[in-house]
Amino acid sequence: MKKIKRSGRLVDMTYFLIQRPHQLVSLSYFSERYQSAKSSISEDLTIVKEIFESQGIGSLLTTAGASGGVKYVPMVNEQEGRQLVKELCEKLEDKERLLPGGYLYMMDILGRPKHLNEIGRLFAAVFSQQKIDAVMTVAMKGIPLAYAIASHLDVPVSIVRRDHRVTEGSMVSINYVSGSAKRIQTMSLARRSLPEGSNVLIVDDFMKAGGTARGMMDLLAEFKANVVGIGVLVEAQDVEERLVDDYVSIARLAEVNQKENRVQAVPGNFLDKLKEVTQK
Repeated sequence: MKKIKRSGRLVDMTYFLIQRPHQLVSLSYFSERYQSAKSSISEDLTIVKEIFESQGIGSLLTTAGASGGVKYVPMVNEQEGRQLVKELCEKLEDKERLLPGGYLYMMDILGRPKHLNEIGRLFAAVFSQQKIDAVMTVAMKGIPLAYAIASHLDVPVSIVRRDHRVTEGSMVSINYVSGSAKRIQTMSLARRSLPEGSNVLIVDDFMKAGGTARGMMDLLAEFKANVVGIGVLVEAQDVEERLVDDYVSIARLAEVNQKENRVQAVPGNFLDKLKEVTQK
Protein backbone atom coordinates (compact mmCIF):
# COMPACT_ATOMS: atom_id res chain seq x y z
CA MET A 1 0.00 0.00 0.00
CA LYS A 2 1.34 3.41 -0.94
CA LYS A 3 2.00 5.99 1.76
CA ILE A 4 -1.20 7.80 2.76
CA LYS A 5 -2.09 10.69 5.04
CA ARG A 6 -3.09 10.19 8.67
CA SER A 7 -6.79 10.68 7.92
CA GLY A 8 -6.61 7.85 5.39
CA ARG A 9 -4.61 5.66 7.78
CA LEU A 10 -7.20 6.12 10.53
CA VAL A 11 -10.06 5.09 8.25
CA ASP A 12 -8.24 2.06 6.87
CA MET A 13 -6.89 1.04 10.28
CA THR A 14 -10.35 1.24 11.87
CA TYR A 15 -11.88 -0.91 9.13
CA PHE A 16 -8.98 -3.37 9.29
CA LEU A 17 -9.33 -3.89 13.04
CA ILE A 18 -13.14 -4.17 13.05
CA GLN A 19 -12.90 -6.89 10.40
CA ARG A 20 -10.43 -8.86 12.57
CA PRO A 21 -11.74 -8.99 16.16
CA HIS A 22 -9.57 -10.69 18.78
CA GLN A 23 -6.63 -10.96 16.34
CA LEU A 24 -3.27 -9.68 17.52
CA VAL A 25 -1.79 -7.32 14.90
CA SER A 26 1.81 -6.17 15.28
CA LEU A 27 2.88 -2.55 15.02
CA SER A 28 5.41 -3.69 12.43
CA TYR A 29 2.58 -4.86 10.19
CA PHE A 30 0.86 -1.48 10.33
CA SER A 31 4.18 0.30 9.89
CA GLU A 32 4.89 -1.63 6.70
CA ARG A 33 1.29 -1.40 5.49
CA TYR A 34 1.23 2.39 5.71
CA GLN A 35 4.99 3.02 5.24
CA SER A 36 5.02 5.02 8.46
CA ALA A 37 7.14 5.06 11.60
CA LYS A 38 5.98 2.95 14.55
CA SER A 39 5.72 6.12 16.66
CA SER A 40 3.16 7.49 14.19
CA ILE A 41 1.29 4.18 14.20
CA SER A 42 1.16 4.26 18.01
CA GLU A 43 -0.34 7.75 17.91
CA ASP A 44 -2.92 6.60 15.34
CA LEU A 45 -3.90 3.62 17.48
CA THR A 46 -4.35 5.91 20.50
CA ILE A 47 -6.85 7.97 18.51
CA VAL A 48 -8.70 4.85 17.33
CA LYS A 49 -8.77 3.48 20.88
CA GLU A 50 -10.27 6.71 22.24
CA ILE A 51 -13.01 6.71 19.58
CA PHE A 52 -13.80 3.02 20.05
CA GLU A 53 -14.15 3.37 23.81
CA SER A 54 -16.02 6.70 23.79
CA GLN A 55 -18.57 5.36 21.29
CA GLY A 56 -18.90 1.95 22.95
CA ILE A 57 -17.64 0.15 19.85
CA GLY A 58 -15.03 -1.82 21.74
CA SER A 59 -11.55 -1.50 23.04
CA LEU A 60 -7.97 -1.92 21.83
CA LEU A 61 -5.73 -4.08 23.98
CA THR A 62 -2.01 -3.55 23.62
CA THR A 63 0.57 -6.27 24.23
CA ALA A 64 4.16 -5.20 24.78
CA GLY A 65 7.30 -7.00 23.64
CA ALA A 66 8.78 -8.29 20.41
CA SER A 67 5.76 -10.47 19.71
CA GLY A 68 3.28 -7.86 20.91
CA GLY A 69 0.80 -5.73 19.08
CA VAL A 70 -2.78 -4.53 19.30
CA LYS A 71 -6.07 -6.43 19.45
CA TYR A 72 -9.61 -5.17 18.87
CA VAL A 73 -12.19 -6.51 21.34
CA PRO A 74 -15.84 -5.78 20.39
CA MET A 75 -17.93 -4.29 23.18
CA VAL A 76 -21.35 -2.74 23.76
CA ASN A 77 -21.99 0.09 26.18
CA GLU A 78 -24.89 -0.17 28.61
CA GLN A 79 -27.06 2.36 26.79
CA GLU A 80 -26.76 0.62 23.41
CA GLY A 81 -27.20 -2.79 25.01
CA ARG A 82 -30.38 -1.69 26.74
CA GLN A 83 -31.77 -0.29 23.49
CA LEU A 84 -30.99 -3.44 21.47
CA VAL A 85 -32.57 -5.65 24.13
CA LYS A 86 -35.66 -3.44 24.18
CA GLU A 87 -36.02 -3.67 20.40
CA LEU A 88 -35.73 -7.47 20.53
CA CYS A 89 -38.41 -7.70 23.23
CA GLU A 90 -40.72 -5.54 21.15
CA LYS A 91 -40.23 -7.82 18.15
CA LEU A 92 -40.94 -10.90 20.27
CA GLU A 93 -44.24 -9.44 21.49
CA ASP A 94 -45.70 -9.52 17.99
CA LYS A 95 -48.72 -11.80 18.52
CA GLU A 96 -48.38 -13.21 15.00
CA ARG A 97 -45.30 -15.19 16.05
CA LEU A 98 -47.00 -17.28 18.75
CA LEU A 99 -46.91 -21.02 17.95
CA PRO A 100 -48.63 -24.02 19.63
CA GLY A 101 -46.92 -25.16 22.84
CA GLY A 102 -45.77 -21.70 23.84
CA TYR A 103 -43.03 -21.52 21.21
CA LEU A 104 -42.34 -18.45 19.13
CA TYR A 105 -41.60 -18.13 15.44
CA MET A 106 -38.16 -16.50 15.35
CA MET A 107 -36.79 -17.14 11.86
CA ASP A 108 -37.58 -13.56 10.85
CA ILE A 109 -35.06 -12.51 13.53
CA LEU A 110 -32.56 -15.32 12.97
CA GLY A 111 -32.79 -14.82 9.22
CA ARG A 112 -31.92 -11.11 9.15
CA PRO A 113 -28.14 -10.47 9.03
CA LYS A 114 -28.48 -7.01 10.61
CA HIS A 115 -30.34 -8.33 13.67
CA LEU A 116 -27.99 -11.30 13.99
CA ASN A 117 -24.90 -9.10 13.77
CA GLU A 118 -26.19 -6.94 16.64
CA ILE A 119 -27.12 -9.99 18.72
CA GLY A 120 -23.73 -11.56 18.01
CA ARG A 121 -21.99 -8.43 19.27
CA LEU A 122 -24.08 -8.46 22.45
CA PHE A 123 -22.98 -11.99 23.31
CA ALA A 124 -19.38 -11.35 22.22
CA ALA A 125 -19.25 -8.35 24.56
CA VAL A 126 -20.50 -10.18 27.63
CA PHE A 127 -18.09 -13.09 27.03
CA SER A 128 -15.18 -10.89 25.88
CA GLN A 129 -13.01 -11.67 28.91
CA GLN A 130 -13.32 -15.44 28.55
CA LYS A 131 -10.82 -17.58 26.64
CA ILE A 132 -13.00 -19.19 23.98
CA ASP A 133 -11.81 -21.65 21.34
CA ALA A 134 -15.16 -22.51 19.75
CA VAL A 135 -18.88 -21.78 19.78
CA MET A 136 -21.18 -24.82 19.90
CA THR A 137 -24.85 -25.11 18.98
CA VAL A 138 -27.41 -27.70 17.89
CA ALA A 139 -28.67 -27.72 14.30
CA MET A 140 -30.66 -26.10 12.86
CA LYS A 141 -31.99 -22.77 14.15
CA GLY A 142 -29.03 -22.20 16.43
CA ILE A 143 -26.56 -22.22 13.53
CA PRO A 144 -26.98 -18.62 12.29
CA LEU A 145 -26.88 -17.35 15.88
CA ALA A 146 -23.69 -19.29 16.61
CA TYR A 147 -21.96 -17.95 13.50
CA ALA A 148 -22.98 -14.39 14.35
CA ILE A 149 -21.37 -14.72 17.79
CA ALA A 150 -18.31 -16.59 16.51
CA SER A 151 -17.61 -13.90 13.90
CA HIS A 152 -17.19 -11.32 16.68
CA LEU A 153 -15.04 -13.69 18.73
CA ASP A 154 -12.99 -14.91 15.74
CA VAL A 155 -13.45 -18.60 16.62
CA PRO A 156 -14.88 -21.60 14.71
CA VAL A 157 -18.36 -23.10 15.16
CA SER A 158 -19.01 -26.72 16.16
CA ILE A 159 -22.44 -27.98 15.12
CA VAL A 160 -24.13 -30.74 17.10
CA ARG A 161 -26.61 -32.86 15.15
CA ARG A 162 -29.39 -35.21 16.07
CA ASP A 163 -28.53 -37.56 13.20
CA HIS A 164 -25.37 -39.15 11.80
CA ARG A 165 -23.88 -37.88 8.56
CA VAL A 166 -21.35 -39.91 6.66
CA THR A 167 -19.70 -36.73 5.35
CA GLU A 168 -18.60 -35.81 8.89
CA GLY A 169 -16.70 -39.00 9.61
CA SER A 170 -16.46 -40.56 13.06
CA MET A 171 -18.99 -39.17 15.54
CA VAL A 172 -19.35 -39.06 19.32
CA SER A 173 -22.96 -39.57 20.41
CA ILE A 174 -24.80 -39.37 23.72
CA ASN A 175 -28.38 -39.79 24.88
CA TYR A 176 -29.96 -36.95 26.83
CA VAL A 177 -33.33 -36.12 28.34
CA SER A 178 -35.29 -33.31 26.75
CA GLY A 179 -36.03 -30.89 29.58
CA SER A 180 -39.52 -29.94 28.42
CA ALA A 181 -40.83 -33.12 26.76
CA LYS A 182 -38.92 -35.52 29.06
CA ARG A 183 -38.03 -37.67 26.05
CA ILE A 184 -34.77 -39.53 25.50
CA GLN A 185 -33.02 -38.05 22.47
CA THR A 186 -29.62 -38.40 20.81
CA MET A 187 -27.07 -35.77 19.85
CA SER A 188 -23.80 -36.26 17.99
CA LEU A 189 -20.65 -34.29 17.21
CA ALA A 190 -17.93 -35.13 14.69
CA ARG A 191 -14.68 -36.09 16.45
CA ARG A 192 -12.56 -33.86 14.25
CA SER A 193 -14.76 -30.78 14.74
CA LEU A 194 -13.47 -30.03 18.24
CA PRO A 195 -9.98 -30.66 19.69
CA GLU A 196 -9.84 -32.16 23.17
CA GLY A 197 -9.52 -29.65 25.98
CA SER A 198 -11.17 -26.81 24.04
CA ASN A 199 -12.86 -23.91 25.82
CA VAL A 200 -16.39 -23.80 24.43
CA LEU A 201 -19.26 -21.33 24.51
CA ILE A 202 -22.63 -23.09 24.19
CA VAL A 203 -25.36 -21.21 22.29
CA ASP A 204 -29.10 -21.89 21.98
CA ASP A 205 -31.80 -19.82 20.30
CA PHE A 206 -34.57 -20.84 22.72
CA MET A 207 -34.47 -22.52 26.11
CA LYS A 208 -37.27 -23.96 28.20
CA ALA A 209 -35.94 -26.31 30.86
CA GLY A 210 -32.43 -26.38 29.38
CA GLY A 211 -32.30 -30.04 28.37
CA THR A 212 -30.53 -29.29 25.09
CA ALA A 213 -27.89 -27.14 26.79
CA ARG A 214 -27.42 -29.82 29.46
CA GLY A 215 -26.99 -32.41 26.72
CA MET A 216 -24.31 -30.30 25.02
CA MET A 217 -22.49 -29.98 28.33
CA ASP A 218 -22.50 -33.77 28.72
CA LEU A 219 -21.32 -34.18 25.12
CA LEU A 220 -18.44 -31.77 25.72
CA ALA A 221 -17.35 -33.91 28.66
CA GLU A 222 -16.64 -36.68 26.13
CA PHE A 223 -14.17 -34.30 24.45
CA LYS A 224 -12.63 -33.30 27.80
CA ALA A 225 -13.68 -29.76 26.87
CA ASN A 226 -14.42 -26.86 29.21
CA VAL A 227 -17.75 -25.04 29.16
CA VAL A 228 -16.90 -21.34 29.58
CA GLY A 229 -20.48 -20.12 29.24
CA ILE A 230 -23.98 -20.62 27.89
CA GLY A 231 -25.71 -17.98 25.77
CA VAL A 232 -29.46 -18.08 25.16
CA LEU A 233 -31.32 -15.70 22.87
CA VAL A 234 -34.77 -16.24 24.46
CA GLU A 235 -35.70 -18.20 27.58
CA ALA A 236 -39.07 -19.30 28.89
CA GLN A 237 -39.88 -18.02 32.36
CA ASP A 238 -42.59 -20.39 33.59
CA VAL A 239 -40.45 -23.53 34.05
CA GLU A 240 -40.74 -25.89 37.00
CA GLU A 241 -37.17 -27.18 36.86
CA ARG A 242 -34.17 -25.66 35.07
CA LEU A 243 -31.43 -28.13 34.14
CA VAL A 244 -28.76 -25.42 33.84
CA ASP A 245 -28.16 -22.58 36.24
CA ASP A 246 -25.40 -20.34 34.92
CA TYR A 247 -26.33 -18.82 31.56
CA VAL A 248 -26.81 -15.47 29.83
CA SER A 249 -30.16 -14.70 28.19
CA ILE A 250 -31.03 -11.67 26.07
CA ALA A 251 -34.81 -11.87 26.53
CA ARG A 252 -37.28 -13.74 28.74
CA LEU A 253 -40.88 -14.63 28.04
CA ALA A 254 -42.74 -13.24 31.05
CA GLU A 255 -46.12 -14.33 29.71
CA VAL A 256 -47.36 -16.52 26.88
CA ASN A 257 -51.15 -16.59 26.74
CA GLN A 258 -52.30 -18.72 23.83
CA LYS A 259 -55.98 -18.28 24.64
CA GLU A 260 -55.72 -14.50 24.36
CA ASN A 261 -52.92 -14.67 21.79
CA ARG A 262 -50.66 -12.48 23.91
CA VAL A 263 -46.91 -12.49 24.47
CA GLN A 264 -44.98 -10.40 26.97
CA ALA A 265 -41.20 -10.32 26.67
CA VAL A 266 -38.83 -8.70 29.17
CA PRO A 267 -35.04 -8.38 29.30
CA GLY A 268 -33.15 -11.46 30.43
CA ASN A 269 -30.09 -11.27 32.67
CA PHE A 270 -27.85 -9.98 29.84
CA LEU A 271 -27.76 -6.37 31.03
CA ASP A 272 -26.67 -7.43 34.54
CA LYS A 273 -23.91 -9.59 33.05
CA LEU A 274 -22.81 -6.77 30.74
CA LYS A 275 -22.55 -4.41 33.70
CA GLU A 276 -20.35 -6.89 35.52
CA VAL A 277 -17.99 -7.09 32.52
CA THR A 278 -17.76 -3.33 31.89
CA GLN A 279 -17.08 -2.57 35.55
CA LYS A 280 -14.11 -4.92 35.78
